[in-house]
Amino acid sequence: MASLTLYPEDERLSGSARTAFNLYMVTAILLFVVIMSVGLTMRLSQATWLKVAPNLFYELLSLHGAGMIGTMSLASTAAMWFFVRKYVQLRMWAFVTNYVLFMLGVVSILLSIFIGHYGALWTFLYPLPVQGMGLWTPQWSALFMLGYLFIGVGQLLFYLDVARGMTARFGNLARAMGMQWLFGGTVDPDHPKAIVAGAGVLIANSIGIVVGSVALVMSLVNVFYPEVKLNPLVIKNLIYWFGHMYANATMYMAVITVYELLPRYTQKPYHIGRPFLWAWLVTALYVIVVFPHHLLMDYAQPRWVSVMGQVASWVGGFPVFLVTAFGALNNLHHSRIRWNMPARLLVLSMFGFAAGVVPAILDGTIRVNLVMHNTQWVPGHFHFYMLLGTMAMVLALMYHVVGSLKWTPPNSGMDRLGFPVFFIGGLIFVFGFLAGGHASVPRRMAQHMVEAWTVSDKFGAVGGSLVVLAMLYFALRLVTGLLAAPAPAPTAGQGHVATADAAG
Repeated sequence: MASLTLYPEDERLSGSARTAFNLYMVTAILLFVVIMSVGLTMRLSQATWLKVAPNLFYELLSLHGAGMIGTMSLASTAAMWFFVRKYVQLRMWAFVTNYVLFMLGVVSILLSIFIGHYGALWTFLYPLPVQGMGLWTPQWSALFMLGYLFIGVGQLLFYLDVARGMTARFGNLARAMGMQWLFGGTVDPDHPKAIVAGAGVLIANSIGIVVGSVALVMSLVNVFYPEVKLNPLVIKNLIYWFGHMYANATMYMAVITVYELLPRYTQKPYHIGRPFLWAWLVTALYVIVVFPHHLLMDYAQPRWVSVMGQVASWVGGFPVFLVTAFGALNNLHHSRIRWNMPARLLVLSMFGFAAGVVPAILDGTIRVNLVMHNTQWVPGHFHFYMLLGTMAMVLALMYHVVGSLKWTPPNSGMDRLGFPVFFIGGLIFVFGFLAGGHASVPRRMAQHMVEAWTVSDKFGAVGGSLVVLAMLYFALRLVTGLLAAPAPAPTAGQGHVATADAAG
């Protein structure tokens, strides 16, 4: 079956396409190493193994929060582009412009933090950015927020180009998502799952980016015209509306990698059906309305908003998780999978995707949220599905592309060693956070003065050290692999290795 060819011809990268993809991925993995090292520094400080001044800690926390989600979005955007371009025509200028604006945003954020000493975290919650207490000035806060605007505008341009391509082929985004088959008819088995997921993501996250841009512009107006007062609760709602959708979009763009690659490594079709279409429709709607579960402790919030966040957390979080996890397990069952690096990482990503959502849904429950939300439980759950879920998906794609250049999946001895170091280190790291949350260790505190709190910090620091060590190897391996000259395609007489049957 052509769809199960490991390295299909329509995915081969060359010329400007390969250059642009490499820019995205090389930049992303190098930034991952830097920003993970920043996160490890903070855990070492909380564990009392390293002394970091509180003001510097919050600068690092601002960088880590904004930088990690932004970089993950950069990598998962490249993953979405890599697969969606096979089915619809995408314009290279939009893809490259997104990268350029992202880098402008990165420079703005770095300058605001390391030169301006901005430390009001990724949330830029009003009125904190304009009240730096002498540590930073409102102008540096403005530069930080301007960096966000650069990144958001670039992402929105990319989404608009994807929407144009999808409507040109399928007529509209509803048909791209397969809504014509929701209540009847025969679902086209060849309708691309990447298109269904991509359409759902761009609808939800485009709304999120527009909402975030409104909050950013209003905050910037307040910076330069302090007499313009803002409603703190309204701004907080807009920020978390944007932030939650943006973070979830990174995961949902990356999961396209599982839909596209897992069947090739198992040599079993990954079927699309009505449950898959319904799941993605519900998820696209759920991501738009679920953000109030971040605001359940805001007593001034209208009750109906909190109820909406509670219901959406329980109802909307399961559909795409269930169809993706069940589909992956069904695809693995009785398969001929060869356990090379891309296959290992794809299966790990499903574990992280599935397991990480459980503490997230628990925290979205009002009675649990009451005692857990301002604890380390929260970074525990999002590090779980971001590190062991989304990161694994992105790494799987990078390893796959490296393999396509040599026509054989990577599986060296060092790869096989790096995988368990990353996996085990990641588990120790996230359970350090979750255990801290269970023990009511507060989040966002530079110093943990209570000795009992530092126990989980120390476990987290050990796990984080292993993760950074593995990522250093992955960065070296993948950067050199992505930039290597491609090998000529094997001839039939040499043995064709472009299918998973020949891999291993």
